[in-house]
Amino acid sequence: MSDRFTPPGPELFQLPPLFRDGPAWLTKPVLIAVLTALLLIAFFWSAFANPKIVPRGIQNLAELGYVFVRDHVARPFLGRHTDRWMGLLLTIFFTALVWNVMGVVPLIQYPIAANIAFPLVLAFTVYFVKIYQAVKHHGWSGYLGALLFPKDLPRWAIGLYAPLMFMENFLNSLFTHFVRLFANMFAGHLILAFFSSVGFWFLFERLTPLGSLVGLVGVAMTILMTAFELFIMFLQAFLFTLLAAMFVGDAIEGNH
Repeated sequence: MSDRFTPPGPELFQLPPLFRDGPAWLTKPVLIAVLTALLLIAFFWSAFANPKIVPRGIQNLAELGYVFVRDHVARPFLGRHTDRWMGLLLTIFFTALVWNVMGVVPLIQYPIAANIAFPLVLAFTVYFVKIYQAVKHHGWSGYLGALLFPKDLPRWAIGLYAPLMFMENFLNSLFTHFVRLFANMFAGHLILAFFSSVGFWFLFERLTPLGSLVGLVGVAMTILMTAFELFIMFLQAFLFTLLAAMFVGDAIEGNH
């Protein structure tokens, strides 16, 4: 083993297939994604398969999550359309949240939102729903007309305004939607891996008086950063779902 400590890098996210002769796509993140789906199905089935008038246990927890998404995510942007879109928004919020929290679950310890393909799939889903709803409610001409050519905009400004709004709504919004979640989970996982590696290395591999002190600092920072990362995990799931509600609400109401 090398005597030199090498901090973890981007290769931390380059995971091989689960089986030597198995398909290349069958990796740890895919397995975690399947596990997440099964956990959420089991959770909501247990909560609402036989609901009680006075909720207890899992039903109470699930209803708290429902009320949080409804009141703090959906209603501010969807108004009277809230109930119709709760299924999508609940799925997005809890999926993103569990994806993130997997990064601190022992023996798993990988937030699959740190793999760019997974938040990209969620963002593309919201993107296509947004476009479909905008065209459904306003037609292509009404949607693009209100978006690119507002009535109160001077004609001389259209040449500058229209390309900027086109890029913002068809390119930038998609990119910023998924990259925020991806970048935060990528950086958070890298930081936790760094401090835990420091603690392990100096406490078990190169144990010296000074090294033990550095190792204890690494352990302490791992604990503190894990607590902070849990907050970030919740916050990023919340913001991702909030943007989804905003995009869908704007598409329906035409608030471009």
